[in-house]
Amino acid sequence: MKQKFNILTSTCIPLPLENVDTDQIIPARFLKATTREGFGENLFRDWRYNPDGSVNKDFVLNDPTYSGEILVAGKNFGSGSSREHAAWAIADYGFRVVVSSFFADIHKNNELNNFVLPVVVSESFLKELFDTIFANPKAEVEVNLPEQTITNKATGRSEHFEINAYKKHCLMNGLDDIDYLLSQKAETESWEQNHNR
Repeated sequence: MKQKFNILTSTCIPLPLENVDTDQIIPARFLKATTREGFGENLFRDWRYNPDGSVNKDFVLNDPTYSGEILVAGKNFGSGSSREHAAWAIADYGFRVVVSSFFADIHKNNELNNFVLPVVVSESFLKELFDTIFANPKAEVEVNLPEQTITNKATGRSEHFEINAYKKHCLMNGLDDIDYLLSQKAETESWEQNHNR
């Protein structure tokens, strides 16, 4: 069982870059591990650190001004290769939500499978979010999964977002695919008994 997702209110980390691909999220040289732990420290590795290994103070994850469990990213997030490690890195770093105006499909599903909620918003809502965060890094955003709404608490503006009903159920109940199958065991056995007569 993972942490259940219901309503999350958090400050945000802004990444106003378009076409961020999975190799930028987690560079290929870090794909050797087969477990999900430890990937967070290499999230956006080549942007967070300079070639000599020193910290790049200009990159947003290294800026103490910004914090929170919501990553607000530019259009077309997670394009490129289908590596699931990119979603592992996002989850392991501590993000629970990624907001963008467009996600690559495979990456979007990988995020859902790793208990990170990808929220698709309009271009205008995304721009407003960036404007709000840069004006006030302490501004909060509320993501309400039961209602499927995201609200910029500084302006009061909300948008509805889409999510697959099965994935919504799994996130709200802290279930991965195997947990879900196990939760259906009694019903499945009952159905088999009734139909084998």
